[in-house]
Amino acid sequence: MNLKDIPKEELESMSYDEIAYLVLEQNGKKMKLLDLFKKVCKVLELPEETVEDRIADFFELLSINKKFVLLPNGYWDLSTNHVQDMVVEDEEDTEVELEEDSEDTIEDEENEEDDIFYDTDLDDSDDDDDDLKDLVIIDDEENMGE
Repeated sequence: MNLKDIPKEELESMSYDEIAYLVLEQNGKKMKLLDLFKKVCKVLELPEETVEDRIADFFELLSINKKFVLLPNGYWDLSTNHVQDMVVEDEEDTEVELEEDSEDTIEDEENEEDDIFYDTDLDDSDDDDDDLKDLVIIDDEENMGE
């Protein structure tokens, strides 16, 4: 469905995320949140103040909608364009990994160093550490006698 073919009355009855979906679908590429919301506001012919006043609500709307995915470096795209990495265990406890199917994967990995939100200090190899080793369990019956 082309945005230009939709009557203004119908556009006004659509939610921001529905319009954002159409924008990303027609654009064919990922977009930053601000650019995407500005495009939605432009389609609806909303004043510039709307962007500043409702950008946080728009972010929340996209965050909870499973049709959208937040990519590295703050880009948003349609989740149908990206397959999530999953580990599937079959009856024989054999792990099968599904690779991410995205053209942006290599580019995103190259740009991770520039992303201030990318944490390089995380190390998943320390999973053997017991986070609860210093936990002391106190039985309620022991406390009642004191």
